[in-house]
Amino acid sequence: MVVGPMADCSSDRASVSLMSIRQWFSEKGTPMRGIKRNVLVLAVTALVSGLIVQGAPAAMAKDGDVIRKGSCSDASDWKLKLSPEDGRLEVEFEVDQNRNGESWRVVMKDNGDRFFKGQRTTKAPSGSFSVEKVTNNKKGEDRVVARATNLRTGETCKGTATF
Repeated sequence: MVVGPMADCSSDRASVSLMSIRQWFSEKGTPMRGIKRNVLVLAVTALVSGLIVQGAPAAMAKDGDVIRKGSCSDASDWKLKLSPEDGRLEVEFEVDQNRNGESWRVVMKDNGDRFFKGQRTTKAPSGSFSVEKVTNNKKGEDRVVARATNLRTGETCKGTATF
């Protein structure tokens, strides 16, 4: 089975249903009883779910972008996006706390070399902040680490991505 993007850019769907698999097995004369049936249903569900989820990040990113997301040490979330930019590397680091007016210390490094250090404050309406900087695209892989620390609570967010 091959699953690829549909021509009209709508969401991808696997064309296999559990009912069609059961029907195929019953037509072939294979009994669908007990543990064999449960294992097959679980395996097919995992396969179909994996194919659909695997394609999701590519749909959100432009060609060549690398996007990573994660949770911070408390309730906040972070997103780190790396994009090619005229032979250089654009880095966007966003922290979403859902609370306005919170100050964060932010440091971003590319292969260990700091290219940004500063402070940002979460703003309405989403209670988030973002830092967008361009750094040199070094030879080989660029490993970007972005770290933010909430100055009031001590919550930390650390995102890592390789371009």
